Amino acid sequence: MRKLLPLLALVSATALHATPADSGDELGQFVAERRLMERISEVGSKVESKASELVVSALGFLGVPYRRGGDSVETGFDCSGFVKAMYEQTVGLVLPRRAEQQAAATQKIDRADLKPGDLVFFNTMRRAFSHVGIYVGNGKFIHSPKPGAQVRVEDMGVTYWSSRFDGARRVPSPNSTQAATDLSSLP
Repeated sequence: MRKLLPLLALVSATALHATPADSGDELGQFVAERRLMERISEVGSKVESKASELVVSALGFLGVPYRRGGDSVETGFDCSGFVKAMYEQTVGLVLPRRAEQQAAATQKIDRADLKPGDLVFFNTMRRAFSHVGIYVGNGKFIHSPKPGAQVRVEDMGVTYWSSRFDGARRVPSPNSTQAATDLSSLP
């Protein structure tokens, strides 16, 4: 989506300052003829819709028990298994299995830019990216925390989580990854 922003700005500026009637403005005509502004808006809406669908789907798994190596409702989930399962079932993307691999396969974003569906990473085992969850909005995330616990929503502002915050990542949308929706082979 970030790659589209400069193009979107150029297209918007051109579309605002030129009409198809301006015979010397080929870009303005191109934009108008192909309804590019409408299409860009539709893509943005689809991405937001998928993120909302992902969060709603993830919330449906509240209470499923933690299980090391687990990646299904039947077996339980560990943190990265939960994230992987949610993205596969809801968005159709295959993420790598481990939290640090998920961090490496996704796009780094600032904490201030977090949107529902983004991934949040924490250092809970004295190593970077040892824990992952899905941001749900309002400073909260959903995850499968630890043995003996269940999938739940937590506040990132709580001292435990804020002191261990490692970073935020955005998973590329299926539209931006061409036909390759399997990110599990990335480092």
